[in-house]
Amino acid sequence: MNILTFDIEEWFHLLDHPATSDESKWACFPSRFEKNMDRIFRLLEENQVGATFFCLGWTAEKYPAQIQKISKLGYEVACHSSRHKLAYEQTPEEFEQDFLDAQSAIESASGVRVNTYRMPGFSLTNDSLWTLDVLAKLGVDIDCSVFPASRGHGGLPNLPVSGPFRIKTKQGVLIRELPLNTVSFLGSRFVFSGGGYFRLCPLWALRRFYARSDYVMSYFHPRDFDSEQPRLPKLGPIRYFKSYYGLSGAEEKLRELLKTVRFTDVRTSVMNIAWDSTPIIQLH
Repeated sequence: MNILTFDIEEWFHLLDHPATSDESKWACFPSRFEKNMDRIFRLLEENQVGATFFCLGWTAEKYPAQIQKISKLGYEVACHSSRHKLAYEQTPEEFEQDFLDAQSAIESASGVRVNTYRMPGFSLTNDSLWTLDVLAKLGVDIDCSVFPASRGHGGLPNLPVSGPFRIKTKQGVLIRELPLNTVSFLGSRFVFSGGGYFRLCPLWALRRFYARSDYVMSYFHPRDFDSEQPRLPKLGPIRYFKSYYGLSGAEEKLRELLKTVRFTDVRTSVMNIAWDSTPIIQLH
């Protein structure tokens, strides 16, 4: 099972960067959103493949026609928060309001009900597990926020499963979880199927990783395929490398992968999973 998803945000929505951390600064940057969305739509149409689009509420407010187009073309619309803030930097009240704001904007633009969610930066950590209780309270029953390895903005490296599972909240509600997945590499768990990880991996390695994995959750951003995007100032060398390496070849790499790997969206995958047979994990 190979799932294809896109986190729908602007090229400047990098986390933990002073130049982009405040929404008031976003108007200073030129938009590349519509051009990058058209690139994704063409790529999917060429290959007749489904995908899930995790949209920011901000993009739904600013570009409602693009969010509506996602739905009209038959792709799945999901939620990626309102203002792209890390979950663990918010209070429960702020996190709840952020989701409600995003849900309202996305549903207004797309005309469809949204109950699938992904946290910005996969920022579900052992210190922010309370977010799952908030999501369950708000009716979210499908989550794609688990990153089963260490990372700068989150991660649950000790998670004992490598595929879909059910999370049991403190209130006893079950949330169906579709996490990222890993492969073993040099003794570590390595994510390969999205963002900078995808851009870093050569195509032959990606094909091998996909072929040997029964379940793969892939994620991309519009900026992952935009080699002409401006470069943000004051990025350290490591962050600069992660943000911009492999941009020029990423679109063609994904196009080649789509020729040999069959992808689907979250909605279809959820329908095909035997959930009664998946583990139930109480993370709290």
